[in-house]
Amino acid sequence: MRKLLVPLLISCSFSAGFVQAENFSEDIKSAMKSELRSEKDKERDRNRKPLKTLEFLGIQSDMTVLELIPGGGWYTNLLAPALKDKGQLYVAMASDKLLSKDAFDKVKAVSTDSKWERNEEEERYNLSNVDFDVENIDAVLTFRNYHNLSLATRTKVNEEAIKALKPGGIYGIVDHTRRHMQKENDENGRRIDPVLVIKEVQAAGFVFVDYSSMHYKADDELRYEVGRKSVTGNSDRFTLLFKKPMK
Repeated sequence: MRKLLVPLLISCSFSAGFVQAENFSEDIKSAMKSELRSEKDKERDRNRKPLKTLEFLGIQSDMTVLELIPGGGWYTNLLAPALKDKGQLYVAMASDKLLSKDAFDKVKAVSTDSKWERNEEEERYNLSNVDFDVENIDAVLTFRNYHNLSLATRTKVNEEAIKALKPGGIYGIVDHTRRHMQKENDENGRRIDPVLVIKEVQAAGFVFVDYSSMHYKADDELRYEVGRKSVTGNSDRFTLLFKKPMK
C-alpha cells in the first residue's frame, strides 16, 4: 500500500501545481485585456512578453509577491488583479499616485519612506532606509530598475530580498543587458552586466537557478543607450531566476 501511495501523492502534487500554473496564466491573460491598462501598455506586450516572463519565474495566483520599485506600474497593473483573490501583492518604493488606483485596493506598500539620492561617483542612485518589513513571502520581483541602483543599494536590496523570502522563495530580475566587463560610458548607464548581477545576488546568499533568452535581441549591439530611437522597444534584456536556499 505504501509503495502505491508515494507515486499517487507525487502525481497529485504535480497535478495541483499544473492547475495552479494554468489558473495564473488565465488570470494574467485576463489582466492583459483589462481597461486598467492603456493602449500604449498593451502595445508593449509583444515585446515584454509578460505571460512567458511570469511563467518562467514560477509566479502563481496564490503567492505573496513583492515588486520592487514599480515605477509607472506596467507589471503592477498585471500582478495586482492576478493576485487579488488568492494571493497578495506588496510593492516597495512605489509612488502614491500609482497606489491610488481603485484596482489596487488590496496592494500593500512597504518602505514608503525611502528616499532617492544621486550618487554622482557611480552615476546611480542611493536609496535610504531599504527595509521591506515583510517576511516569509513567496517571491520578490524587479523589472528594469536594478541598473539604477548604486552598488551599496543593490547590496542592501539583495540582502533585504533574501530576508523577506521564505526558504525556497523566488527572486526574479529582468534588466537591460550591458556587455560583459564593459566600462562605464555615456551610452550604457541604463544597462548592467548580467554576470555582475549574478555575482552580487549570489553574494547575498541566493542560489542561481536559471536564465531565459526570451528577451534576447540579436540586433541590439549593446552599444547605445536604451532610450535611443534605434534601441527603444528592442533592447536586449536578461531574465534571471534565483531562489533562497531551503536551509
